[in-house]
Amino acid sequence: MTTRLPVGLTGEAPDVRRHNLSQLLRLLHLGGPMRRARLTDLTGLNRSTVAGLVAELATLGAVLEEPGDGRKGKAGRPSAVVRTRPETVQVLAADIAIGRVSMALIGLGGVVVARRSRQFSDGSARTVARLLASLARELLSGPRAGRHVLSLGVAVPGVVRGRDGNVRFAPNLGWEDQPLGELLDEALAEKGVDDLRVGLANDGDLGVLAEHQRGVARGYDDVVFVEGETGVGCGVISGGLPLAGSGGYAGELGHITVRRGGRRCRCGARGCWETEIGAGSMARALGLREDADEGEVGVLLRSGGAALASRLDEVADYLGIGLGNVVNVFNPQLVVLGGLLQDLYPLVADRVRDVLGETALRAPMEQVRLVLPELGPDAVLLGAGEYAWQGILADPVAALS
Repeated sequence: MTTRLPVGLTGEAPDVRRHNLSQLLRLLHLGGPMRRARLTDLTGLNRSTVAGLVAELATLGAVLEEPGDGRKGKAGRPSAVVRTRPETVQVLAADIAIGRVSMALIGLGGVVVARRSRQFSDGSARTVARLLASLARELLSGPRAGRHVLSLGVAVPGVVRGRDGNVRFAPNLGWEDQPLGELLDEALAEKGVDDLRVGLANDGDLGVLAEHQRGVARGYDDVVFVEGETGVGCGVISGGLPLAGSGGYAGELGHITVRRGGRRCRCGARGCWETEIGAGSMARALGLREDADEGEVGVLLRSGGAALASRLDEVADYLGIGLGNVVNVFNPQLVVLGGLLQDLYPLVADRVRDVLGETALRAPMEQVRLVLPELGPDAVLLGAGEYAWQGILADPVAALS
C-alpha cells in the first residue's frame, strides 16, 4: 500500500501560489481539520508561507482557523487548527438509479448537509433532467444552502461522454444517445439555476473515486469497484489514476461475457456479467419475481442463513468467474463489492473465493483482496460530489473570488 501526499512548490509566482492553495485545500478537504504545523510538514513549505495561504483561503470563505489546544509536554504557543467550512462552500451531487434520483448538498470536507430523493415512473431523459433541476432548486432554496454552491456532479448508470454529458448508452434506463447534459442545463435555467458548473459521469467511475479518496481504498493505487444493482456498474483506478479509455468509456465490466448463450442482456448481447449477478438473477435465485424491487432483494439477502446461501450458488459462481477476469486483466490490490453485492458476498464468500481461485492466475490472485465499501450505499453519490469538487480544488481562487 502506498500513500501519495501533495507537495507544495516554492516561489511566489501567481501560478505557484495557486498550486499551493490548491494542495492545501485538497489536504483539508480529504484529511479533515489539521494543525497548521501539520500542514507545514505535509506540504514542505515554510511556516510563514502556510500561514499566508491559510489566511487567503479564510478570506475566500473556504477555511476557518481556531485556537489549538495546548499539548502535554509541548512548550510554546499551540499551533492553530485549520478546518474547512462546509456550511459556506458546497456542491450538489446527484445519483440517477432505476426509477429513482437522489441529490445531496455536500459541504467542503465531504459533509452531507442536506439530501432529497424522488421516485419516477416516466424515465425519459427530459423527465429525469427536470426532476434533477427541481431537486436542485429545492436544496438551493433551503436553510442549509451555503453562500457558495458552485457545481453539480451527476452519476449516470450508463456510458457517458464527458465533454457534453451525452449519455451514449444506458440500457437499464432505456436511453441511447440522450443529450442529458444539454437537457439538464435547460431545466436548471427554467428553474432559475444558471450559475452551476455541471458535470456528468458513469456511476461506477464515481463509486471508485469516492472509495479511493474517502473510503476503504484510501492509499491504494490499483482498485476495481463493482456495484451490483439492476445492472453492474464498475470503475477502475490504475496506478493511482482513473482508467477512462480513449473516449472515457472504459470499465464497462458488467458487459463482459461470462455465459455463452446465456440470458439476453438489455444491451442486446447474451450472457453479460450483469445478467448473471445483477438484481434480477438474485431475485430469481431467491424465489422472487425477476423484477422485484432492489430493496426487497436486499432485505432478504441481509436475513442470511445457510439455506438462503445455498440458493445463491449459481450467482456466486458467476460472481467468482467475472472476478477472475477482473483480477487477471487489472491486477488490483482491492476489489470493492458495492450495491447488492455487499449484501450477497458475506453469504457466499467461501464459494466465490473458491471459484476465483480456479479462474484467476496465481500471481495476481496473491495480491488481491475482496472488500466491502466503507461508504456503503452512499459511495456513488459521494463520488458525484468529489467529481463536482475537482475544478474547485484545482483553483480555489478562480472558483471563490
